Amino acid sequence: MKKSLSTNTAFISIGFISAVIFSAFSANVIADSVLDRVKSSGVMTISYRESSIPFSYLGDNGRPVGFSWEICNKIADEVKKQVGRPDMVIASQAVTSQNRIPLLQNGTIDLECGSTTNSSERAKQVAFATNYFYTGTRFLTMANSGIKSFADLKGKKLAVTTGTTNYQVLRKLSAEQNISLELIGAKDHADGLLMVESGRVDAFAMDDILLYGLRASSKDPKRLMVVGDPIQVEPYAIMVNKDDPQFKALVDSVIANLMKSGEFDKLYKKWFESNIPPKGINLNAPMSKELKANMKALSDKPAI
Repeated sequence: MKKSLSTNTAFISIGFISAVIFSAFSANVIADSVLDRVKSSGVMTISYRESSIPFSYLGDNGRPVGFSWEICNKIADEVKKQVGRPDMVIASQAVTSQNRIPLLQNGTIDLECGSTTNSSERAKQVAFATNYFYTGTRFLTMANSGIKSFADLKGKKLAVTTGTTNYQVLRKLSAEQNISLELIGAKDHADGLLMVESGRVDAFAMDDILLYGLRASSKDPKRLMVVGDPIQVEPYAIMVNKDDPQFKALVDSVIANLMKSGEFDKLYKKWFESNIPPKGINLNAPMSKELKANMKALSDKPAI
């Protein structure tokens, strides 16, 4: 078993402890608060995305890193204090756009730390913590493609990650504007980048900050560019179980304290305005006016 320490908390693979978790968590236990489960088991399960740079992704050592991941570890530190388990272990679980909500609902994961848009539709199934980022849909394409806007995609192939709000927005927009493009589902963001680089599609549509991250981590960033005016500015937020208001209150309080203390600003500069792994490239993405405003408002209001 591989173990490493981060903020005095041990991390182990979800695969190693899955038998323990599922034998301990019956259907009735899943309905309990995360705090009750963690106090009893000594294990908290946090999910991550494998390619949502710089929010949640795998670093050079194959371990989760990123802006969201660090925030979730701050939350885990508070959980450890609240339940009185200094020996609490964090189990990490990779998720995708398709399975993140089901795994949260059935208790496989306790906290979803990725790049998830806070939407009214999703709020019917899960609860969202305080919004901690704002972004808009744009397009990643080859620098020599000639594509500059959404209108330029008429008659072309556009990849969008399956299970995202971006897919729904673009399908609706293409119908409204009579843009006869072909929408192709990508299994994840890395797959969307590969489709563009290999010429299988003309562009990949996703939240602009994720596109900058994909571009920065590509083999040759100069060959790619992010284009188009932002479509529908949306907030990102951490997902928690809808039936656990006690845990949501804890998560919100941690995020509020980070924002009020100035620690959130430091984390933001670390991941959006400094050199980051794996290639040490700076995204140079200053904080948006929407995020600055929400650091005071502390709203969990959805995009739509």
